[in-house]
Amino acid sequence: MTNAAPTTPRPHRWRFVRVGGVDQPVLDSAADLQALAALDPKLWGALACPTQGLTIDPRTLAWLDADGDGRIRRPEVLQAVSWLCARLRDPGLVWDGGDRLPLAALRDDDDEGRVLAAAARLVLQRVGRAGADAVAVADVADSARLFPPPYPNGDGVVPADLVADQPTLALWVQRLVQDYGGAADRSGQPGVTEAAINQADADVQALRAWLAARPSGDPGSWQRAWDAVQAVATKVDDHFVRCRLAAFDPRLVAALEPAVATVPESGWEAADWPLARVTPEATLPLEGTAVNPLWAEALATLQRDAVAPRLGARAVLSEADWRALRAGLQPWGDWLAQRPDVPAAAWEAAWLDDWQRDGVADQLRAAVARDRGFAAEAEGMEALSRLLYLRRDIATLLRNMVNFLDFYTHAQAAFQIGTLYIDQRECRLCLPVRDTAAHAQLAAYSGLYLLYGQCERAGETPQALVAALTAGDTSDFMVPGRHGVFVDRQGRDWQFTLQRVVENPISVREAFWRPYKRIARMIGDQIRKFAAARDQAVEARAAQQVSQGAAAVEQGKPTATAQAFDIAKFAGVFAAIGLALGAIGTALAALVAGLMQLAWWQVPLVVLGVMLLISGPSMLLAALKLRQRNIGPLLDANGWAVNARARVGIAFGTRLTSVAQRPSGSQRVSAAA
Repeated sequence: MTNAAPTTPRPHRWRFVRVGGVDQPVLDSAADLQALAALDPKLWGALACPTQGLTIDPRTLAWLDADGDGRIRRPEVLQAVSWLCARLRDPGLVWDGGDRLPLAALRDDDDEGRVLAAAARLVLQRVGRAGADAVAVADVADSARLFPPPYPNGDGVVPADLVADQPTLALWVQRLVQDYGGAADRSGQPGVTEAAINQADADVQALRAWLAARPSGDPGSWQRAWDAVQAVATKVDDHFVRCRLAAFDPRLVAALEPAVATVPESGWEAADWPLARVTPEATLPLEGTAVNPLWAEALATLQRDAVAPRLGARAVLSEADWRALRAGLQPWGDWLAQRPDVPAAAWEAAWLDDWQRDGVADQLRAAVARDRGFAAEAEGMEALSRLLYLRRDIATLLRNMVNFLDFYTHAQAAFQIGTLYIDQRECRLCLPVRDTAAHAQLAAYSGLYLLYGQCERAGETPQALVAALTAGDTSDFMVPGRHGVFVDRQGRDWQFTLQRVVENPISVREAFWRPYKRIARMIGDQIRKFAAARDQAVEARAAQQVSQGAAAVEQGKPTATAQAFDIAKFAGVFAAIGLALGAIGTALAALVAGLMQLAWWQVPLVVLGVMLLISGPSMLLAALKLRQRNIGPLLDANGWAVNARARVGIAFGTRLTSVAQRPSGSQRVSAAA
């Protein structure tokens, strides 16, 4: 008995459709998805696209952008497709779209599948739909519903509501969030992390150690004495320096005290004067008329809180006493300087004792551990959210990246952000723009007639966009500052202001009439120039004659009489005009005579031939350029890696830009009606 040879799996049979001048793969089955990784990258419409400027849900794009660089690349798309195929019983469900996913569609024959199934049941329970047979995107859209604050959610962040059954611990959470900053919990509320708890615990231990090193004695007495000395330390030192100078030379006493003439109107400026009268003896009176009145209260406090308790009651302080007083208080000052500069330093001493006695740090760490114990369930719910969003939106991305069928079949691709209405036209090919100058430089190679402008709407950030004009004629778009209305995909209208135009052919019809428009414009310009020149000449002549007449009147001379018409002088002019008119008449007569010799049916052919002779080159050039129009450079300028030359033909261009037309069956009436 011979063993049968193993069968080789048959390669996937791809189907292609030719649109936009290129063969594009058709994706509409589960087999297409499962074989997508084997599709030659050269056959993809685009190999990368940005996460900005697409009408796909930003959360879906964030999940697809695995490395977070703002671009979705082919490997990331293949990874998402592979994961979807592994998690759905029928991967073809992605082509159905929709927000609802039946629970029966989830594969639960492995550990990851069972986690997703359990997460789906938990989600339905959390949103109040326990027992439902399908889960929807709306069920997972609001993380606050999925992860209520009183429930653990596995992120290791503890909000106050998570320990609401322990009121004291909840107060500690609020205090830590306020003083050490909070992290966002999955529920959306601020909470504390283990790092913040450890930092607070270390700070409390440092503060308690610092408090234990406090100098012996009554802390209140120490602090009152220290404050009293610090309040006048600079002024007392200054006083004893002045006294030593006066002892060195008594004549300096007058210079060391302010003159009476300098007494300010505002007594507060006298606070800068010495504490007391300057004498050669290095003593400081603490009371009496010799004390600066504005410092009398501070010196009285010094006498009461520092001098009397430390040196004994006295009305005069010597320099030696002052030095002894400061030296005795220096241990307290050194201790104060060692106070840890941490947020917990603002806490009351009783709070520090409660933290240590109640083991607050250990309780909070235990709460963090309990929360992390639900990480698997929370990650399952996150994975379920990712599955629902990807299942809904991946088909849209594939139809805008592997191929451009959304663009060619519906004229509504993910990169089209809305519709621009301007000059009785509806432009559907509108893309966002970041840098107009840089974008226009590359987009000009698309061969499309492009309108760049700024969109503004009350309460919204202004945005720049580019719209392609693919049908009709140019009108007067070359005039910046024109306005239109842009309607985005959400139905909101924005004011559009035209800023820049990139000119390219729009249609063969527009190219047919272009030579005649140019001739008409040229004739009109020449007529305007001739009329302007004649008008200026007449004004100049009139001004000259008025000036000459006024000068003659001022000099008392008679003004010159009008010069008689000299027929001989203008004979040459009349002859030239006659010859010109004669030549024109002769040419017209010859043309009419030639046409009269033709049969009646030959006249239209001659006229048509002349028109084709004039318009033919322009039409041929426009037709060649219109056949080369493509959206590749337009998308490349927005950060895409377009892999195909996706053309915008003449017929398809009429779908992207429509011109105003009267409804069928309507009739035109006179204005009087």
